Amino acid sequence: MRYAYAPYSRFQVGACLLAEDGTTYTGCNMENASYGATICAERVAFGKAISEGRHSFQAIAIVCSEDRKAYPCGICLQVISEFMKPESIVILEDTSGMIQYQVKDLIPNAFHLGDTDA
Repeated sequence: MRYAYAPYSRFQVGACLLAEDGTTYTGCNMENASYGATICAERVAFGKAISEGRHSFQAIAIVCSEDRKAYPCGICLQVISEFMKPESIVILEDTSGMIQYQVKDLIPNAFHLGDTDA
């Protein structure tokens, strides 16, 4: 979180992803003047892990700089559901404490490979 680039929102977010083999990967949000180019901390962590050959994860923790939980956005939830099992853990922490979910609680009807005829 301390490395977040958030000059527009000042909302700093950090993520730590735990791979099945115990390796951890961190990420932070990276804002951009062209808001569509902004990347969430969760996707940065996944990008680092995937670029190093990891494709299966046990848990992800997401922390933010404010007194509110940084729930993953819809795009991040879809990425989380692509690489984590429905029972995998998502931990959200802020200055007031933490809460834990399973992936299936946050995105119960995730779109997966093979869900279409395409």
